This record gives sequence, structure tokens and C-alpha cells, in this order.
Amino acid sequence: MTQDTTSAIPRGTGDEEIDEWLESWEGLVNQRGTLRAAEIMEALRRRAASNSVAQPKVTTTDYVNTIPADQEPAYPGDERLERKYRKWLRWNAAMLVHRAQRPEISVGGHISTYAGAATLYEIGFNNFFRGQNHPGGGDQVFFQGHASPGMYARAYLENRLGDKQLDGFRQEASKAPDGLSSYPHPRLMPDFWQFPTVSMGLGPINSIYQAQMNRYLHNRGIKDTSDQRVWAFLGDGEMDEPESRGALQLAANEGLDNLTYVINCNLQRLDGPVRGNGKIVQELEAVFTGAGWNVIKVLWGREWDALLDADHTGSLVRIMNETLDGDYQTFKAESGGFIRDNFFGRSPETKGLVEHLSDDDIWNLKRGGHDYHKVFAAYQQAVNTTGKPTVILVQTVKGYGLGTTFESRNATHQMKKFTAADVKAFRDRMDIPITDKVIDEDPYAVPYYHPGNDAEEIQYMLEKRKSLGGFLPNRKPENSKKTLPAVSDKAFSQTKKGSGHQQAATTMAFVRLLKDLMREKGIGNRIVPIIPDEARTFGIDAFFPTAKIYNPNGQNYLAVDRELFLSYKEATSGQLLHVGINEAGAAAGFTAAGTAYSTHGEPMIPIYVFYSMFGFQRTGDAFWAAGDQMSRGFIIGATAGRTTLTGEGLQHADGHSPVLAATNPAVRIYDPAFGYEIGHIMRDGLHRMYGEHDLGDDARNVMYYLTVYNEPMLQPAEPEDVDVDGILRGIHRVAEAGTGAEAGAGDRPQAQLLASGVAVPWALEARGLLAQEWGVDAAVWSVTSWAELRRDALKCEAEKLENFEAEPRTPYVRERLGSEAGPIVATSDFDSTQPDLIRPFLKQDFATLGADGFGFSDTRAAARRHFKIDAHSMVVRTLQLLADRGEIARSVPVEAAKKYRLNEVNAGTSGSAGGDS
Repeated sequence: MTQDTTSAIPRGTGDEEIDEWLESWEGLVNQRGTLRAAEIMEALRRRAASNSVAQPKVTTTDYVNTIPADQEPAYPGDERLERKYRKWLRWNAAMLVHRAQRPEISVGGHISTYAGAATLYEIGFNNFFRGQNHPGGGDQVFFQGHASPGMYARAYLENRLGDKQLDGFRQEASKAPDGLSSYPHPRLMPDFWQFPTVSMGLGPINSIYQAQMNRYLHNRGIKDTSDQRVWAFLGDGEMDEPESRGALQLAANEGLDNLTYVINCNLQRLDGPVRGNGKIVQELEAVFTGAGWNVIKVLWGREWDALLDADHTGSLVRIMNETLDGDYQTFKAESGGFIRDNFFGRSPETKGLVEHLSDDDIWNLKRGGHDYHKVFAAYQQAVNTTGKPTVILVQTVKGYGLGTTFESRNATHQMKKFTAADVKAFRDRMDIPITDKVIDEDPYAVPYYHPGNDAEEIQYMLEKRKSLGGFLPNRKPENSKKTLPAVSDKAFSQTKKGSGHQQAATTMAFVRLLKDLMREKGIGNRIVPIIPDEARTFGIDAFFPTAKIYNPNGQNYLAVDRELFLSYKEATSGQLLHVGINEAGAAAGFTAAGTAYSTHGEPMIPIYVFYSMFGFQRTGDAFWAAGDQMSRGFIIGATAGRTTLTGEGLQHADGHSPVLAATNPAVRIYDPAFGYEIGHIMRDGLHRMYGEHDLGDDARNVMYYLTVYNEPMLQPAEPEDVDVDGILRGIHRVAEAGTGAEAGAGDRPQAQLLASGVAVPWALEARGLLAQEWGVDAAVWSVTSWAELRRDALKCEAEKLENFEAEPRTPYVRERLGSEAGPIVATSDFDSTQPDLIRPFLKQDFATLGADGFGFSDTRAAARRHFKIDAHSMVVRTLQLLADRGEIARSVPVEAAKKYRLNEVNAGTSGSAGGDS
């Protein structure tokens, strides 16, 4: 890891000319300082480039602090007071976790992360992090998930939490209403946490898109966010997650100088070293430098300054460059004498540098992340940097201050309890006035420490937060209640009309509705269309010339399609977030927009449109975090279904997205068949999330997932007696049993055909075949949401347990179908799992047809016949169930199967030609 670094050039190279230049250079540094030296270096670099002089391609710098000691600003706080209450914070954070390990509880927790990062947070809390009451609007801080005990400990000293709350750590139900969530979970603590971060990798990417959303709101004139900053506290091990590094270029390309990453480089992940044989700081420096970020390294505390200043031969810097992370970890787990022999002892020059130091002095040479001055200097430079985001790589010791059994040990992440001896030693280091007797009485009941509200340190702490705009973390519940105007009937008029004699896919119906909504006064400018690189696939390219694509730099090139009607237009005030081929980034952008009502008090309506296959399958974890953060908005799975996109083949064939989405309790899932259904669902979603009502936050804090298709069909006009309640609750009848004069004639067999989405036309086709060719009267039901029907039914069952003396409520699906005659045959363009969601709640004979298994490339009709989900398969399966019931002869379904050549894929006719995107 050292081959790409600059290195200190040793004196005495044998080249007199070089020696003279070096002597002159050192004189400049000594007399004029490092800042002037850096300016001259930059001037020389530019002159060398203009004269075609080759220069080294430096991807990393030496393993030393980026900011020279003589350029550090004076620390503005009272370090004495801050050190005192930082000890109290460490103590309370550790005891919070330790007390939760009482044998009858043992709920876990993490001690070491916060212990090592306490200084990083305290410099921010005391000097930089602005609360939501700040005149500029306040900062957004993404706290590292495993450091949550430290945030609770600070809230305890701030009198926001008491002993009962701390003792409720990870016992949210059993200690309600005093329980504390394990990590930052806004849904579980909606007055406290703002951002969920413990799902590794999502904090980094979400913070980037949060910073982008801040600029988006500003550039579109919705809110002045110019004085707001995003801080993300991350772990060096976490940076191995693809999402952690996957959007770095966006932050650089958009010049997000309102974003600061603070990466806690304790050199350890959960099980051991991050890079035992390498140097993670250097690796990350190269990555961020290459991505266009400003990089600041904070590696060594002030005790090292004199040693580095005396390192005239460059030997100390060379050893710092060469020492591997695994060794750095070991040094902090050993002694000062061990460091003297195994680090400084690597050369006569470095051994001589520490001859005047005792072993204790050597042991007390701190890492940079534990030095107030070094960390403050880095934060100050970060907030003063313009034009690019900043990453601060801070070297710390995991478990710092907890004692030799914790500090820098491989197992420290899993260590969560102290022995009585550990507690006493830790108490002594933290200067906590608790006696041995108290500890010995019950080592699991060692008290927290609060000196009282009148203590000088507490008053200082509170004044610091007051001057910075209030407490953090903090979430304002009142922001949740902000509403938007109701949408007019006019916006939904097109969906009610249908498509007339022209065919239109539901994707087209949705896009037409979206266009009308974006014109709607009061909400149109609040809509944030989010798309990966598929706008033309979905027909959203029609928005390019009018709504325009958001780009903070505008459009500074001559567009190749500038003469075309649907030209690609970017603008600083553009409305569309076009994220490129980047579903993870789109999900992060959706989350930032969908929580703007909370973070900024500005309700926004994100509408994320994507290939349905690449939503809940690829970014399911991101949607769980969005649910935790209480995001609101619409998630549109376009080109849905396993057989509508058959030309694209297996990995584009979505047969399961609604099933995956149904596992997320924050998502309402719909599989509409017709444009008018989409209209009612969208209208309901807008009202629930943003309208005037008193249904509570549980109703507001939801996301709507709609599947829409690329298969053109005649969109029917909305019936005059349309069952809106049924559409929203999950099922409504679109055709009565029978056809024409044959309807209900005599004692003909009855059946119920259930379908969703693109399958409803197959069910209608099957209805006609059953009536005309087999004498069976079948009703057709459009199941707009199998999942919502199931959730309602499960809720009924839960209510029986909770209110076991009350009259049980009938599930809606049974209310609608329970008394309907005949067997039920259900189909969709998804796995059989989807229709099966409602099977347990119905008493009729029930058959499921599903597109199970992998998809493949072929025609729509052939694919549907292969999976046996098409109209003719529905007919045969209905006849089989009727035969099983003895209502028709056994020979009838056999005859039908032969007639329709059911096992021949080339005999399929359900669906239009095509299948490309």
C-alpha cells in the first residue's frame, strides 16, 4: 500500500545539487510556514506541467496528518470542561449496555464503537452540529448505528432521557413507554432519531442523496438550504459495502460541499482487522481522491508533533508509511515498551527520537481521533471547503478508554459486559464518584452518573447546544402533520375515460396521470419524478423538455437532439431526478425526498419509476430503511410481470416483486389492471400521505407500490357504479357471471375468476369461453391487491386474540367472496405465491395458477401457455374443479385440455404480440 504514496526524501543523498534544493526548501518551511510552502509547491506544479515536465501520479499522501500543526486553528472551547463530561458520557454509555446484560435480560449492545469515537462526536456537538432551531435550518447528522449508546448517554446528561429510559435499552415493549431502540430507528423513536443507519452501507449513500436533496430544494426555490450541512459518521469496515462507495462520484460531480463524511478508522471491523495486511486509510484516500473529494487525514495526536518535527531524515514517516494496520492494532493492545521495540526500534534514527520518553509517554502518544485540536482543525477545514465534498479519515482505537481487556481486541465489538474489576478500573479512569461497595453489591446495577443540572459542565454543555440551534439527534413530530392541497377531479379525468379505440399499457395510463398531476396547482411542483436510465422505456422522456432534468450545473453542452421535440434538457431548476443506471441511488433519492416533510418541513412527493424486477429484489434493504425513516411516496414497478417483458429474458422477468414488497409493513401493494384503478389508488395515496385527515401518522407514513405493465390493451372507461372502496381495499367485480342472455340461466355451474394486473383480460376471455363453450357462468374480479386483502384478514385474526370477548370482524375478502357460488380460480403474471396470499381465508375450492420458476425469452402468448396462467388454462382448471365437485362430467376438462392443446406453447393466444421493453 506504500508504492503510490509520496515519501519523505531523506537528506544526504550524495547529490549536492539536490541537497542544496532541499536545504533551501526546509528554510522556506521553517521561516514562512507550511501554508506558504504549499502555495509555492502548487505554483511549481503548474509551471512544471506547462513545461511538460513529468510529475508523479500521487494517489495517496504520507501516513501523517493532512493539516500541518502550524495551520491548526485555536480550539475555541473549554477543553477542561469538555474532557470532564466526555468521561461521564463514556461511563453512562458503557453502563447502559452493561446493565442490559443482567442475566434475566441479556439483550446485547455495543460498547466499543462509541468509546473510540466519542471525541469525533463531541467536537461536532460542541462546535459544528446545528439543531433544527438554528436560523439556517439545521444540519442533518447520520450517526453511526453502533454508537447509539453514546447518543443516549448525551441525551441523559442533557436531561432528555432519564434512568428509566436508559434501563429500557433494547426493551421497547417490556419497558414501554420507556424503552430505547437498539440503533437509530426513527419509526421506533419518532421524536428522537432522524436517520436509520445501522444497515451497513445505506447511511453513506443515503447521506449523499440527502445532501443532493438539500441542493435540489434550494435550486428549485422550495426552501433556502444554503446554510445546512449533512454529516455522515461511518466505519472503515462499513466502507467495504458497495453502497458505501457506489455514489461517491455523484457527490463530486454535483459539488456537494454541504456534505462531510467522518470515517472512524479504528482499523477493525466486526471480527478482526479491516486490512490486516494493508492500510485502509491509504486505500480510502486513494478512492476518495480519485472520486474527486477533498480528503483530510487525522492520524496522530498532538504528542506526535514534536517527534515529526524532529524527524529530519524522514525515517519516522517512512516507518509510518510501511507499518501495516494489523501491527497498528497490535501496538495499542500491548505496552509502551512493546511499541518502543517494535515500532520505533525499526531504525536507529527513530529509536533515538524517543530516547527521552518513558514507556508511559510512548503509550500516551494518542491517535488523531482522540485529540480535540486535530479533530477540530479537520472539521473546520471541511466546513470551509467549497466546490467538493469532504471526507475526514480519522484514526482511532476501538474501545478506547475501556481498559486493556477491551481496547483494540478483535472481539471488542461483541464484548458487552464488565467484570467487577473492569468496572472499578474503568470508574477510576473516568473519575466517577462511585464506591467499591456500590459496585460489589450488584455489578449489574452500577449507577449512571449525573452531577446535577447546576454543575458547571452541564450548564456549559447545554449552552453549547442552545447556541447551535437545539438538541441532536432530534426529530420534529409536528412536521409530520404538514399537508398539501387536495387534488382536483380534473387531474384524474383522463384515467376515467379509458383509451377509447386505441390500445394503451397501464404504464402509459400512469404516465399520462403523472403529467396531469405535475400540472396541478399546489402539488405539481412538489412531485419529484425519479428514474434510472430508462425514461424512454417508460415514456417519461416526454417530460424532458418541460419539467427538465435536475442538474445543479445546468446544461453546458450542445445537445445532440436539441432540434427534436423530446430533446434531453438539463437545468439547475429541473424537476426530474435522473440517477442513471443506479437503482440504489434512486432508492436513496426517494428516501431523501420522501422524508423532506420531516427533515425540512417541506412535503415532497417522490414518484420512483423503475424496472419492477430491480426494485424490491435489488434494493429491498433500502426500502426497509425508507420505511424506518418513515418515507412517503409512490414506488412504480414498471414493465411488471413475468411474461409481459419476455423478449428481455430471465433477469428482466419479474414474477415476484409484489410478494417481496408484501413483506415490508410500510408498503401498500397494488397490482392494478386498468387506468381508472390507478387513478383511484394514486388519489387515495396522495390523500393518506399528504391530505387533511385525522387518521394519524400510521396512515401517513406509508409508501405505495404499484405494478404497471408494458403490454398495450384497450383501457375501459370507468363504470358509473365503480366500486372505489373495493379498488382501494383490494378487490372489485368487473364482470358478472355469464355473458348476455346466458347469464344466470337455469342451473348452470358457477365459478369465480380472480386476476390482477395484466391477467384480468385473460380472465375476461376465460369467462367468455366458459359461458359459450362449456355452459359455465363465471364472474370476474379484479384483485387490485392480494397483499392488502391478506393484511386485513390477518388483522382480523389478531383482533380475535387481542379482543377475545368481542364479536370477531369478518375479513373483507370473505365479505366479498364468501357467499359467491362455485370454485375460485386465481391467476396473475406473478408467482403462485401472490394469489395464495388470500387462499387461507376463503372456504371455496381454490386453485392458483402462477408463473413459477425462471422466466425466459419468447412471445407473451407462448410464455403464458408455458406457465399455464392464460385464459385457456383458467378454463381447464375451472372445469377440473367443477368436475371434482361432481357438477360436470370428468370427461369435460379432459376434452377442453385437448381442444385447447394445453400442453403446446404454440397454441397460446392470450396477450398481444411483443415483449420488448
